[in-house]
Amino acid sequence: MTFLVIRVRSDRGVKPKIRHTMSMLNLTKVNHAVLVPDTPAYAGMLQKAKDYVTWGEVDADTISELISQRGRMIGDKPITNAVIKSGSEFSTINALSKAIASGDARTNAVEGMKPVFRLHPPRGAKGWGGIKRSFSTGGALGFRGEAISDLVGRMI
Repeated sequence: MTFLVIRVRSDRGVKPKIRHTMSMLNLTKVNHAVLVPDTPAYAGMLQKAKDYVTWGEVDADTISELISQRGRMIGDKPITNAVIKSGSEFSTINALSKAIASGDARTNAVEGMKPVFRLHPPRGAKGWGGIKRSFSTGGALGFRGEAISDLVGRMI
């Protein structure tokens, strides 16, 4: 299983340990997203940064849409099936996204693919829904579960 982690808040006034944790997650700017595997090390990192990020379990269709529309290679070139085939053992974006969703592969399986996805702010009247409250109380922070796909759909 794979989590999609999105940075919601800035690191202005944040303790250095939390700032370092977010940099290890490659979340250096607001509205940046990364795909991380469900391991105890990443779970601890997410708990430490829970007041600044949101995350949830992502499916293969959402990963495929994210890679094809917002994924970039080094040099800011878009990712296509031809790029995936020439730079990895996978033949298409869909095959790569299924392997990432199951936890068998990571974004570094494709040579030259950037691990960070730059997203738009959430579209719609609700927007983030409050960046200082947890998701369970109507805000944007913390664990979302399957609802992360809806948020990503509004941000792509």
